[in-house]
Amino acid sequence: MSGDERCTYFMVDVEATGPVPGLYSMVSLGATAIAPRDDGALAVGETFYAELRPVFAGVDPRANAIHGLDLERLRREGLEPRTALERLSAFVAEHTVAGTEPTFVAHVAVFDWMYVCWYYAWCGLDNPFGYKAIDTKALAMGVLGLPWLDTSKDVLVERLGIAAQDPATAHRADADARHQAELFVALMNRAGLK
Repeated sequence: MSGDERCTYFMVDVEATGPVPGLYSMVSLGATAIAPRDDGALAVGETFYAELRPVFAGVDPRANAIHGLDLERLRREGLEPRTALERLSAFVAEHTVAGTEPTFVAHVAVFDWMYVCWYYAWCGLDNPFGYKAIDTKALAMGVLGLPWLDTSKDVLVERLGIAAQDPATAHRADADARHQAELFVALMNRAGLK
């Protein structure tokens, strides 16, 4: 295999109670598989979703206003972080195409990657993605020749000619992951990487 055919990509999106793990909690986690088809073209596949029990005291009201999740409900009903990550690992294993490597992708990867990597280490679990991640904002800078501040999802939707995300689903980790997977595929296509 060559190029992107060596990877099964997983677009990951996280919602949290604040800017950093350890002080704040990851409260939802979405991931969408993006795998090469037989012809080498990338295809958006299945999506994973979990809501987690908050485990750290920090709560930034601005973060909670973005995701809108009920923290009291999550304290009662959310998955234990270890369980959520074990389920994510099982999802990644199930959807990684034989002969490819699972590869983490996110829009603003420094945020989502930080939470996922930190939680795997904190739970004492192996991170199925290893140490690497792809940032779609950085990819868009290179592929579309955009300045950093012009790499928002709204700008990318317009530049790539794909449908905007339904505003009713914004900041729900599974819906965000799925829409961002479509952006990633469009960027890879524009770059000539299928």
